[in-house]
Amino acid sequence: MGDPKAFLTIHRKEAGYRPVHERIYDFSQVEQTLNTHDRRLQASRCMACGVPFCHWACPLGNRQPEWQDALYKGRWRDAYEILSETCDFPEFTGRVCPALCEKSCVLNLSMGEPVTIRENEAAIIEAAFRENYIEPKKIERNGKSVAVVGSGPSGLVCANRLNKMGYSVTLFDKNEAPGGLLRFGIPNFKLDKAVIDRRMKILEAEGINFVMNAEISPDRLPEGFDAYCLCTGTPTPRDLKVPGRDLKGIYFALELLSQQNRVLAGEKFEGDTLVNAKGRDVLVIGGGDTGSDCIGTCIRQGAKSVTQIEIMPKPPVGYNPATPWPEWPRILKTTSSHEEGCTRRWLLNTNSFTGKDGHVVAAELEEVEWVPQGKGQRPKMQLTGKKETFKTDFVLLAMGFLRNPEREYPENVFLAGDAKSGASLVVRAMASGRETAYKIDEYLKNK
Repeated sequence: MGDPKAFLTIHRKEAGYRPVHERIYDFSQVEQTLNTHDRRLQASRCMACGVPFCHWACPLGNRQPEWQDALYKGRWRDAYEILSETCDFPEFTGRVCPALCEKSCVLNLSMGEPVTIRENEAAIIEAAFRENYIEPKKIERNGKSVAVVGSGPSGLVCANRLNKMGYSVTLFDKNEAPGGLLRFGIPNFKLDKAVIDRRMKILEAEGINFVMNAEISPDRLPEGFDAYCLCTGTPTPRDLKVPGRDLKGIYFALELLSQQNRVLAGEKFEGDTLVNAKGRDVLVIGGGDTGSDCIGTCIRQGAKSVTQIEIMPKPPVGYNPATPWPEWPRILKTTSSHEEGCTRRWLLNTNSFTGKDGHVVAAELEEVEWVPQGKGQRPKMQLTGKKETFKTDFVLLAMGFLRNPEREYPENVFLAGDAKSGASLVVRAMASGRETAYKIDEYLKNK
């Protein structure tokens, strides 16, 4: 490393977010950037550990110390080349990845100031686009073809890798544009869709054939391909089967998020088809990232109030002995959306909804407790009898997604991403897409 002791004199510096009073009135990206000088200083903090736990924690196996060193020394192109060997789309992970690498950084253990790996990654890829390091490549074809069904993170990576290997790749998707949850699930204030479009133009120029608005059934795959990869995700959200669930004003989280992204893309929705929180008392059921995205979206739409509830206990603040370093810490997470104004509550179960004239007006909530069971068993939830009537006229269910049922497929049909493992992180879906691409390549070479 150019300066192996930089971490002793240079503290972690994040780019931070745009001011709350400014960002809640638009859907532009909330995260800011550092200048080039400060970004290189942040890269210099990497110690090039003998055992790089950042590399261990990253599902993609990114070689962070190598590209951090190149960035610190001002070799931006080298940094990009090293990064892109393991990460197909750093512009996505650099914006929406929770940065498992940073939580396992030795500096996080020793002083609570891990290297700004995710932000550095985003800076490298933006420099690569800005300086035209990324240009479509002419690829020699090998005469075989692969169909990839689903253009989310795993499908895009699988298609990209196979395309570079020389396969003729056709990417099918049920939606009108590629990206999957990157485009229709993640709000623009976290990932501007121009970032996706920029990359899609390159993939198309390199020969990937995009077929949109194509609803493909696993039982009736398009003919004429040597292999298939199903990257259809986990499209079925967990429902809340309680009295009053059929009232108007109760939606799945993605009904709100996907529609808002389509509105920003120019589509129009009116009447009963419009899902909008303006002037509403919003109740978000589910304490994860999807629920957080709903909070930020509702605030921007002009919600009167936003409350998020979670059935699990409130996580510890700062440190959780149950998840020691270098594991991913299960601690209280406060997102940019939480900072914008919402009430957060834990240990609450939703018993029922009540309505007036067919529209939800309240939810009955009941406190719960989690009782420890035997060794190796999960705690058991028990209702406490402490109930309350919570006023709400706009409910969003953000409780995760159901895993697809397992089934048998022909030997030339492969699965990747959430369709294979269940709902998880974007970075894990990308890693799965890459792994599956190599499995398809091995299968077709040995066929």
